Amino acid sequence: MTDSTSSRRVAAVHGRQSIAPDPADTERAQTLKAGHPLTELIEMYGAVAGATSVEGARMRAALWTAMAKRAGHSLRVGTGALIRHSETFEFGDGVHIGEYALLQGRFDGRCVIGNHVWLGPQSFLDARDLVIEDHVGWGPGAKVLGSVHTGLPHDIPIIATDLEIKPVRIRAWADIGVNAVVLPGVTVGKGAIVGAGAVVASDVEPFSVVAGVPARFLHWRPGYESPTARV
Repeated sequence: MTDSTSSRRVAAVHGRQSIAPDPADTERAQTLKAGHPLTELIEMYGAVAGATSVEGARMRAALWTAMAKRAGHSLRVGTGALIRHSETFEFGDGVHIGEYALLQGRFDGRCVIGNHVWLGPQSFLDARDLVIEDHVGWGPGAKVLGSVHTGLPHDIPIIATDLEIKPVRIRAWADIGVNAVVLPGVTVGKGAIVGAGAVVASDVEPFSVVAGVPARFLHWRPGYESPTARV
């Protein structure tokens, strides 16, 4: 008899998918971009944002491709996902946007999302100066903040004080856990793991594992020697 509490190991899906460009989808996105101003594309997206059909999903991807500054092949956009200031976003190949994700750009900002990035459902990106490199996994509900109010002067509401925009960099192969929060100015190193619910207030070393509030170093990933051990 098999123990029902035992774990199973199965092959990854998204991270191993090959990119198979669809000429019809590419042509649709190009036609939309050439034939409609951004304001019209945004209105068109509102009509299909909540669609659950296959055609609705294809139309969402085509519209995001048309609205973005640049988008690669095989973009997937889940039901209810929203994007603001789409013209400042660049998407690589094979990007997956989960259901009800919110990508918040800024009119003078920049967001680059690399190849084979997976953004989980209900993700929130404060994408004012954000780069997510290739093959990053972003857990459901995880958030990144790219700006903070200065709080100065003290005698006016904090929400009325200036915003300080700080770049956030998520390096290739990193994995951001469910409901984690990455704060402004942070760089998460290549291949690092951020635990579920962590609040990341400082840089994370490559191939390290961090967790907690605030996030703290736990250990190096198995098979990776610490930098000091290699000196």
